[in-house]
Amino acid sequence: MPKLPDTIILASRSPRRAQLLRQIGVAFETSVCDIDELFDPAMTPVENARALSYMKAADVASRYRRGIVLGSDTIVVLDGMLLGKPVSEEDARRMLRTLSGRTHTVVTGFALVDAESKKSYIDCEQTDVTFRSLDDDEIAAYVAAGSPMDKAGAYGIQDDFGAVFVERIAGDYYTVVGLPLSKVYCALQQFMTLLQKG
Repeated sequence: MPKLPDTIILASRSPRRAQLLRQIGVAFETSVCDIDELFDPAMTPVENARALSYMKAADVASRYRRGIVLGSDTIVVLDGMLLGKPVSEEDARRMLRTLSGRTHTVVTGFALVDAESKKSYIDCEQTDVTFRSLDDDEIAAYVAAGSPMDKAGAYGIQDDFGAVFVERIAGDYYTVVGLPLSKVYCALQQFMTLLQKG
C-alpha cells in the first residue's frame, strides 16, 4: 500500500482544512497563497473550483524547491449563481436569505502539486445541501457573531449555529466543510505512487 507523504504544504489559512488534515493524520505546514479568488464566468462551478485549487497550489509550489502542495477551493452554487465568501455583513445576510428554505450545491475542488517536478493531480466533489427556512433574527445573530465572513455561501456546516441551518445533505459531509477527505486521502496515495514511478 503506498504510504502518505511525511508532510505536505497546505496552501490555505482555513482552520477547517487544517483540522481535517489532522483528523486523518496528515502532517503539514501552512503557506498562504497569493491569488485573487475570482470566478471565471465562462467556466462551470466545477471548472472554477478545480482551476482555483490548482492556481493556489501552483502559486505556493513556486516558492519551494521540494514538497507536495495541497490547494483547495469551495464554491456554493444556487440556480447557477456562484457564491463565494461574503464581502460584507450585508452580503452575508443576503446570501443566507437566498439559501433559506432551498437546496444548493457545494463544490469543493482540490489540487496536489509537486514543487520539484511540477506534476499535478486535480479533482473535485459535489454535495447537495438543503436549508430549512431561516428567520431574519437568526440570520442577523449568526452574521453578528462573525462566523460567516470567511466561508463560501456565508455559513459553516460545522459551526455551532450554522449547523442548525442545514436540514439534510446528499453527498459527502466533508466536502461541505471544505475538503473531501476520502478523495484527498486516496489522491495523496495515488500521487505518491506517480511520483515514485518518475
